[in-house]
Amino acid sequence: MTENVVHLHKTPEPIDPDAQVTTLTVVPDAQPARPVPLWVRSGRAVKAAATADGTKTTARAVARHGLYTFNGGRIVARRTWDGRTGARYERMIRAAEVAGNNELAEEWEERLQRFRDARHRRRMDLLHSPIEVAKGAAVGTGMGIGALIALGIVMAISNGDIKDVITPLAATIDFIATLIRIVQIVWGPALILAPLFALLALWAVGSKQQAAPQWALPANARSSEGEPITPSIVVKALRDLGIAPLKSAIKEMGDAGASMLGPITIAGCGVEVDVTLPSGVSTIEVQNKRRKLAENLTRHEHEVFVTIPVAARTVRLWIADSGALDEPIGPSPLVTDETMTADYKKGRAPWGQDLRGDAASLSLYQRHLLITGLSNQGKTAALRALALWLALDRSVEFWMGDLKGVGDWAMFDGIATRLIQGPTDEHVIEVTEMVEDAVQEMNRRLQEPPGTDFPLLVVIVDEAQVAFMCPAKGEDKRPYGGSSATSRYYMGARKIHNQGRAVNVLLWQGTQDPTNENLPKLVREGAHTRASLALGTESQARMALGDKAVNGGAAPHLLRPGLDKGTLVVASDGIEIPAGQSSITVRTHYISTDDAKAIANRAKALRDGVTTLHTIERGEKRDPLADIASVVGTASRVLTQDVLKRLAALSPDVYGKWSFLDLKRVLEGTGAEPYKSDGRMVVSRDRLARALANRDAEGSASASE
Repeated sequence: MTENVVHLHKTPEPIDPDAQVTTLTVVPDAQPARPVPLWVRSGRAVKAAATADGTKTTARAVARHGLYTFNGGRIVARRTWDGRTGARYERMIRAAEVAGNNELAEEWEERLQRFRDARHRRRMDLLHSPIEVAKGAAVGTGMGIGALIALGIVMAISNGDIKDVITPLAATIDFIATLIRIVQIVWGPALILAPLFALLALWAVGSKQQAAPQWALPANARSSEGEPITPSIVVKALRDLGIAPLKSAIKEMGDAGASMLGPITIAGCGVEVDVTLPSGVSTIEVQNKRRKLAENLTRHEHEVFVTIPVAARTVRLWIADSGALDEPIGPSPLVTDETMTADYKKGRAPWGQDLRGDAASLSLYQRHLLITGLSNQGKTAALRALALWLALDRSVEFWMGDLKGVGDWAMFDGIATRLIQGPTDEHVIEVTEMVEDAVQEMNRRLQEPPGTDFPLLVVIVDEAQVAFMCPAKGEDKRPYGGSSATSRYYMGARKIHNQGRAVNVLLWQGTQDPTNENLPKLVREGAHTRASLALGTESQARMALGDKAVNGGAAPHLLRPGLDKGTLVVASDGIEIPAGQSSITVRTHYISTDDAKAIANRAKALRDGVTTLHTIERGEKRDPLADIASVVGTASRVLTQDVLKRLAALSPDVYGKWSFLDLKRVLEGTGAEPYKSDGRMVVSRDRLARALANRDAEGSASASE
């Protein structure tokens, strides 16, 4: 860049040639912004106008109404063609042939032949109709003129005026002339308006059929939530899944795919339909497109379930009414029916409703149970509902460990023989020892004579993942948690799973977020009834329910955390599952804590008083007579067998191996010896109280001496 040099000098002094010349370099100012070309500004304005909401709305409206008219014409043309030709019959024949129904194909072929014969007769009649019409017109015209003249003669005779003879004929001619003038006036506008009315009629047909792309439809029409499910909607949803063989097969079917569908039947708060897939399309391809299928049906993903029925190459679709699954179900029968009792062997626990709205009940007879799910999805409530029903069978004994420890199971105090509540390692140790005691009880029962009937002992561990992940070790260095062969809780659970059901010793577990670390494979597969609430991934769903159930359509990982609380996917032979399916979705009744306490109080009223142990003490010295009195509780008398059982629960180390002879030896000479009542040996509460009072009195007397 060339420098600008400015010579500074004083004026008016003459310039001194020898004077120093000062130069100043002036930096030019920054160049002003170049004006934006007109074509750029115009392009930006056009782009802004094109992307404006109003412009988009207008463009969609223009496209929508134009396509309504165009596609309405196509629909009318198709209907006209079908009415004038045998195209409809030919489509039905091809559809019947594709379905392999030859009898139906022959029936439609016969109908097509009758249609062609009738059409031929109509065409032959048209050949002779002009002559007949001409003859009829001539005869009619002659008769009409004759009638008018006759009428004129009558008028002439009546009026005495010969001119009246032609008066009717002249009036008729004038009327016809008036009509011709009216037609001449109207004809021009009619020629202009007729096409407009025709276009309006085509637009009405297209508008009624919503014959426009989804992007062009208004927002309320595009959502279509709550739209009834029809065969055409189902077929279109399947066609648009993106499965090429399925789309091609539907196009080739003469009935546009209608033969694929079974009857659409109402099923609870939705509808159900079986779809027979064409050759070359597998059921797993449709299952993997569940989300897209739901969106094509204008439903959310959780409102469409795809299962595999018995029939080969068939998928069963259950499609909920829009928003129906967000509505709560009614209260539990346990709450509404205060007279309800339970029967462990023959009864079924009322658990909730299936998706069809039918009652879902579960048999608990000799079935280990596992319920999993993310935190705060209703796992404890679902597990507790089953225990509350079973508590109404007075013969059932409960040992419970709540490793959450917030009081969710507190209402079982007075029902459960053992109730351990708390999240610490010490509580895990006590729960583990409780499970090991259950193993000892199981082994004792297994050694009894064959055919012995044992009352049910249910061991319930809620938040079992805390036990599996416990790092504590015992004095023998064996870990309480973990999944190794030395893990005490793991091995106890495995032993009960292996042989417990044979002698009515069952293990129920509730656990969060199943993984191999907090729910080992052998333990989860040992449960006969497996249920899962909402989970995060498909791999967790497979851990919770097994590969067979997930491959068959079970999808707890697709339930919505927080929104689908209490909704379970159940895999069990203890619940009625539709034929061909490996699981069922159940919306469980929610029983609040207050209602649970009321149900528990009814269960307590059925029992003779149960002493609930909250801790397990080992290796301490015991007072047998006082312990016997404590386990008898407030009941007037208790069977000796139950006394032994309660003593073993009170202190397995001291009383775990007691027999009837040991009990008799302790009570002998106290005045509280066992005696027969209704043919069975019992222990009396009052006699024990007197024995303790006499012993205390003797002890006081000895001390005073």
